[in-house]
Amino acid sequence: MDCRMDGRTAIVTGSSMGLGLAMAKEFAKSGANVALVARRADVLADAKADIQAVSSTKIGAYVCDVSDANAIATMCQSVVSDLGPVDVLVNNAGSSHRGTFMDISDEEWRVDLELKLFGAIRLTRQVFPGMIERRWGRIINILNTGAKAPPPTGAPTVVSRAAGMALTKILAGEGAPHNVLVNAMLVGKIISDQIARRHASLETNQSLEDYIAESGKIVPMGRMGTAAEFANMACFLASDAGSYITGTAINVDGGFSPVV
Repeated sequence: MDCRMDGRTAIVTGSSMGLGLAMAKEFAKSGANVALVARRADVLADAKADIQAVSSTKIGAYVCDVSDANAIATMCQSVVSDLGPVDVLVNNAGSSHRGTFMDISDEEWRVDLELKLFGAIRLTRQVFPGMIERRWGRIINILNTGAKAPPPTGAPTVVSRAAGMALTKILAGEGAPHNVLVNAMLVGKIISDQIARRHASLETNQSLEDYIAESGKIVPMGRMGTAAEFANMACFLASDAGSYITGTAINVDGGFSPVV
């Protein structure tokens, strides 16, 4: 199966580390020019160097807060100028803020929705018309399994993620007649920088390796997934290999979610 992306230009938000970096690297190795987007210039520079070490494609690094509409517009214009029209958009930027419902303030709700939902809406608005005009496009919204099976104390993040799943379906319906395919990937138990931060916050004597192994025991496959495994699915959906898949929300979770 050919998952090449030669000649394509991809934007991956939240790509300075973790799953975003893994996806950006896989895209570049598959032949795509990639725009790395995140808020910290220093970490972006490291990510760019990391990818350039394994790929000869064009890699751009763009500092952008995707909760800022003006910053999004400026960034997208720069990407088109530097790398060419955008063929692939991965809406990956986000956090995993969770709490008890009555303890979540209006401001916390607003910040979460601005970052995850409105960020994806505004980014898509920038690239969707061009994809339709060229009759080729891929949009992948990175959500989590809570979008399908919201747990207690899962707000606000699972609410914004569930809205992202609805947005995926709407865009897929509008894009399908124009060969613009829109899907969501739902993160389950995947080893990432977020997992490392969660482990550090526990202030435990347990090593990160043991924490990952213990956390993976609740997954039917008996282990946590890797960022590379997640990136492989993203590359499939972003390439011509996934040419008849749209409007889906795919669990990448080793069977962890109770909802298909």
